[in-house]
Amino acid sequence: MKITILTVGKLGRMVEAHLALDYASRATASGRALALGPVEILEVEARKPGKAAEAEVLRPHLEGAYVIACDEHGKVRPSRAFAEHLGRLRDDGARRVVFLIGGADGLDPSILSSANETMAFGPQTWPHALARAMLAEQIYRAVTILSGSPYHRD
Repeated sequence: MKITILTVGKLGRMVEAHLALDYASRATASGRALALGPVEILEVEARKPGKAAEAEVLRPHLEGAYVIACDEHGKVRPSRAFAEHLGRLRDDGARRVVFLIGGADGLDPSILSSANETMAFGPQTWPHALARAMLAEQIYRAVTILSGSPYHRD
């Protein structure tokens, strides 16, 4: 199952970008045996400002995917439950999962309503650069949990 972190905006050489890429490549390497991955980070930018313009550049990347939109009002899952959810999606035949991280103003309502589900990192608001790194880390953690690795201990 291919996993994409689809984000609005480009981080360039920011340290958070390197951290997110590191976790994505770790998840890709560890997930092969579990049919999880590759994990990629795809950055898009709108030509005009605003959520509607951002929605237009996101839409082409969503077709045929199970879409999980990151949103402050989304479901919060502990790491083990997140791992189990990814495993269930894979086992239920999802070929591609796309996690969406919007721009500074969040995701357009049309994107949120068309997503299969929404998720949150808790009640706090996080910078989008950190959210990418946190999501990539949680995907890596999920892969290691599903593989039985001691990376995540009770």
